[in-house]
Amino acid sequence: MIPIVSFVGSSKSGKTTLIERLIPVLSSQGIKIGTIKHHPHDFEIDIPGKDTHRHKKAGAKISIISSPKKIAIVKEVNKDLSALEIVDRFMDGMDLIILEGFKKEPIPKIEVYQVRPEGRPVCIEDPNLIAVVADMAYNAHVPVFHRDDIKGIASFIVSRFKLMG
Repeated sequence: MIPIVSFVGSSKSGKTTLIERLIPVLSSQGIKIGTIKHHPHDFEIDIPGKDTHRHKKAGAKISIISSPKKIAIVKEVNKDLSALEIVDRFMDGMDLIILEGFKKEPIPKIEVYQVRPEGRPVCIEDPNLIAVVADMAYNAHVPVFHRDDIKGIASFIVSRFKLMG
């Protein structure tokens, strides 16, 4: 099973920026990373008028565009797939899967949290929470990292999941 860690937190907490900063540090260690972003609503990646969009509009249930350097799949689904279903179907050959979102899934989570007097991390009670990344000091029952400690967060992930590039 490929190790999976999900970065969770409130909207605009800095999840994407943190992941964007973390990937190069992990990749430089030879770790092959796949990412999956969960979006709670529908989304569109096809460009109207382009061939794949025209194929989907004509009734194709799956449309793939392929080139010598990449492949993209647009497939209709009848339910919100779990992270594990997506990993099983599409993420072969990876050493680590980084998710953004999927906060209700029973998988290891790192919460990105902006410390506020009136709030608390959304997944602090989740037994799958393995760390918190915060913008200032915060006490928790799991390791807490400052959002700028990218190397520390990367080391934690490598150690926690016993990764080797």
